[in-house]
Amino acid sequence: MTVSTGPSRFNRLSIVIVMAFLYLPIMILIIFSFNKSKLVTVWGGFSTQWYASALSNAALLDGARVSFTVAAVSATIATLLGLLAALVIVRIRRFRGRQLFTGLLAAPMVMPEVVLGVSMLLMFVALGINRGPLTIILAHATFTMCFAAVVLQSRLTELDPSLEEAARDLGCPPATAFLKVALPNILPALTSAWLLSFTLSLDDLVISSFTTGPGASTLPMKIYSQIKFGVTPEINAVSTIILGIVALGLLIVALTTRRAGEGLH
Repeated sequence: MTVSTGPSRFNRLSIVIVMAFLYLPIMILIIFSFNKSKLVTVWGGFSTQWYASALSNAALLDGARVSFTVAAVSATIATLLGLLAALVIVRIRRFRGRQLFTGLLAAPMVMPEVVLGVSMLLMFVALGINRGPLTIILAHATFTMCFAAVVLQSRLTELDPSLEEAARDLGCPPATAFLKVALPNILPALTSAWLLSFTLSLDDLVISSFTTGPGASTLPMKIYSQIKFGVTPEINAVSTIILGIVALGLLIVALTTRRAGEGLH
């Protein structure tokens, strides 16, 4: 009697349907970004003119500058705060309010972005802070910090504490032992946390819409405002460029996380 260990036809068909449902619209967008015709639904031949047009669009370039600046700064803040939060959770096993601290740290991961955006807007208005790039950075850092903390907490949990203990036994102060022993070991996780925070910030539209101000529109906001008047191949080209940047970031995150996992064995 032969027992089949491979996937059944139903499982294969299910995988094909799910993958088509998820990625077929993206593939269509990428294909039509090279469309020569101005009509996004009519193929007029292969052309890269819309990429040249997008890269010469001053409004889109200004939105890209704001988006990348906000994403880089907010990702750096989120990674540093996430590292501190992960250290508290992993290194301090018992303290009053630990469960509350852990719950509040993870809350932005499950909270709707609309709620986060409205709450941030009300806070900035109550504090009298003028909305602009700074408020977007603070909002994005708050939103992405929980994701950075999760990545770093997982790595710190797997880190052998005896390494730092040996350094302290040899005369290193605790801070020096952490910087010279623990930090190099968690560097791939730090890179993953930063790239993940950067990608989430770069893609965000809802929170940015609530916390932005005059002259601080991000690239997703610029794209959304232009889509209201109709989708053009130029928007397809910009979306494809963003997709490529995000995919590259996620690939780097996956590779660094895998390398960090291999380093434990």
